[in-house]
Amino acid sequence: MLRAFHCSGRALVDAPPSAAIWVDLFQPSEEETAALRGLGIAVPSLAEMEEIELSNRLYRDEETEVLTVVLTGEDDSGTQIVAPVAFILTPERLVTVRHHQPRPFSTYPGRAGHSSAGIDSPERLFLGLAQEIVARLADLLEGAGRVLDVTARRVFSGQTSSDAHALQETLREVGQQGEAIGRIRLALLTFERALSFFGSSDRDAAVSALIGGLMRDIEALSEHSDYLSSRIELTVDATLGMITLVQNSTVRIFSVVAVLFLPPTLVASIYGMNFAVMPELSQTWGYPAALLLMLASAVGCYVVFKWKKWL
Repeated sequence: MLRAFHCSGRALVDAPPSAAIWVDLFQPSEEETAALRGLGIAVPSLAEMEEIELSNRLYRDEETEVLTVVLTGEDDSGTQIVAPVAFILTPERLVTVRHHQPRPFSTYPGRAGHSSAGIDSPERLFLGLAQEIVARLADLLEGAGRVLDVTARRVFSGQTSSDAHALQETLREVGQQGEAIGRIRLALLTFERALSFFGSSDRDAAVSALIGGLMRDIEALSEHSDYLSSRIELTVDATLGMITLVQNSTVRIFSVVAVLFLPPTLVASIYGMNFAVMPELSQTWGYPAALLLMLASAVGCYVVFKWKKWL
């Protein structure tokens, strides 16, 4: 799918690719790739965008700059993933190539007029889109932080301290947030590297100031993601500890019940022996006495356990 926008005042409006300042390609077809090739722009394939080598992700070709970063977004099934996005900057236009759906690419066209970066040149348009991307990553981190607040409160308040199923669900939720934060951290890392490469060229003071502001924002978000990662470790450790305590409590109950039945079992075993001379067996009080002895031995063990504070 191809979307093309032209700058009209302080707004982006639909335009043909040849007159556009921004061309956004989502899973481009052969015809769309050929149309861009006709404008002198080589559209990288998904395999080329996934190359790990830095020279394939960030490079300059005469007046064209190609920046490939990894961003969070949804695939065709709606699952959150991280995938590469290429930004191709020429003197005439910005071209973005992607194969998944990061939300800023849907929201930015309607908000571009309010961006402090402006939209009167491809590089300013790129920086405005970069601001939208960084803001989206900040929102995702805040969302992960809110989920961690709820799960940590649930664990440390004792609401789920005796519910193994609830603790397992908490562990699953925390793990999902850990995966989300990992994806955000990767996106911040690659985007920071791309901005550093973009800022290494000669830019005017206003553009350099915008790049510096974005770099500071990314650094702050990176520190925030590290903080959330440490909170995840703490919550996971606490949840695993609570699960262990629940399991130990269950095992302790079975152990105590088994120990309480040991003395009565011993008494029953003694009177179950087949010796010829066992005077109690011929007495009328023998059976009640054996039952009473078994009960007393069990009660005595229970009293001792309570006195020792083992129960």
